[in-house]
Amino acid sequence: MKRGQSGFTLVEIAIVLVIIGLLLGGVLKGQELITQAKIKNVSNDLNGLAVAIYGYQDRYKRLPGDDPGQVRWSVAGSALTVAANQGDGNNILSGTYSSTTDTDETRKFWLNLRLAGFVSGDTGSIATGSTQPLNAAGGIMGVQTGGLGLNGTIICTGSLPAKIAQALDAQMDDGNAMTGNVRALLETTAPTALTTAAPTTNYVDNGTNLYVLCKNI
Repeated sequence: MKRGQSGFTLVEIAIVLVIIGLLLGGVLKGQELITQAKIKNVSNDLNGLAVAIYGYQDRYKRLPGDDPGQVRWSVAGSALTVAANQGDGNNILSGTYSSTTDTDETRKFWLNLRLAGFVSGDTGSIATGSTQPLNAAGGIMGVQTGGLGLNGTIICTGSLPAKIAQALDAQMDDGNAMTGNVRALLETTAPTALTTAAPTTNYVDNGTNLYVLCKNI
């Protein structure tokens, strides 16, 4: 006699569905843990940089990058005596947070902090010592004077997914990209140029939007 074709029982199907559910839950939970780790990492970077700035000002009585006293250091055996290597001491950082020009004070900022030992990084040359570090999302960190409606020295960190940027804003301020002491602008290029005016749109988490987030120190 022909044997009847056997199939899965309801119990077997239920077991398979439970296993699939557990696997999906584990993946989603893992993604959430990664996101939370990035939020914490970027937050620590911002707070640590603020501490480094205050420490530098306490020691040298100058804003890093704007310090005319760089002659105290040398790079690759050469003292930083050229005028282009010095800050002008006017408490304003020339250049943008994303500058690639080593003579801009926003780049000298990183060289000063590294040579003073407040920030880690390669100081084998002026170019490497002046390079902005990357955040946990792969965007650059930087500083400049004013931007996004904020005045004074601001710290910026770019290429942040909307979920991370908004979480940081909520953690440090009001959670609104347009207001408060923490603001963010949608990146249309990486890195994006900052406007002087306050942003006009809030965070939109569509899975693709990236933001540059800035805060007053």
